[in-house]
Amino acid sequence: MPSLSESEAASQPAHLETIPPFSPPLRALSAAEMPREKLTAHGAASLTDAELLALFFGTGTRGMNVVEMSRLLLARYGTLQALSRLEWQSFCSVPGIGEAKAKHLAAAFELGKRLARQSSPHIPLSTPAEVAAFVAPDLRAESREVIRIILLNTKLRFQHMENVALGSINECTARIAELLRPAIVHTAHSLILVHNHPSGDPHPSQADLELTRRLHEACRLLGLRLQDHLIIGLPRHPNDPGFFSFRESGLI
Repeated sequence: MPSLSESEAASQPAHLETIPPFSPPLRALSAAEMPREKLTAHGAASLTDAELLALFFGTGTRGMNVVEMSRLLLARYGTLQALSRLEWQSFCSVPGIGEAKAKHLAAAFELGKRLARQSSPHIPLSTPAEVAAFVAPDLRAESREVIRIILLNTKLRFQHMENVALGSINECTARIAELLRPAIVHTAHSLILVHNHPSGDPHPSQADLELTRRLHEACRLLGLRLQDHLIIGLPRHPNDPGFFSFRESGLI
């Protein structure tokens, strides 16, 4: 599976933006600039990422209000998605973010990941785009490769989902028996193999191609259908779906 690319390197800490050595307390800001009042007037969707983080943290530190502290955090790591991949200890490098705030933020990101994994049994997953929309928000937040099995019923609707392997930032391996176990336990009609490439490049490696070939053959012998194998990456441009489908590509 692919090694670190420039997109992975881009997720590493960047140069800090210019942050004033002293920022006024929130009470010195106008009502339109205060996150809580802005949310009351216009809703949570009107807030910037930094303002949402500021409401979450609640307080800043000496000489830096909570909004500027949140901007500094984003300046250091770039995006919320990049933040969601970090261990809580990384947040503590920003002034004003101690162990308690760092752990609370890590817990909030984990809640978001778990919410993304929850689903209704009525969700149809008959196309690669539907599968990607279902799993990509969660998998793109992972800093390591995760192999996941999605089970479907006879109408190609969601039945069950399970992580079967967790790897490093550029490699994850799983035995065919481990991949098939959830389908056998839950007597599924068909299954979809999904895994992420934290580098952002969804193109399959030779190991991905070989794993898919072996799983497809094992499913055929057991009377199961391998509906697809999706590799989740990151979109590179507006028309890039950010995933690779083995079925769409004629490899299944």
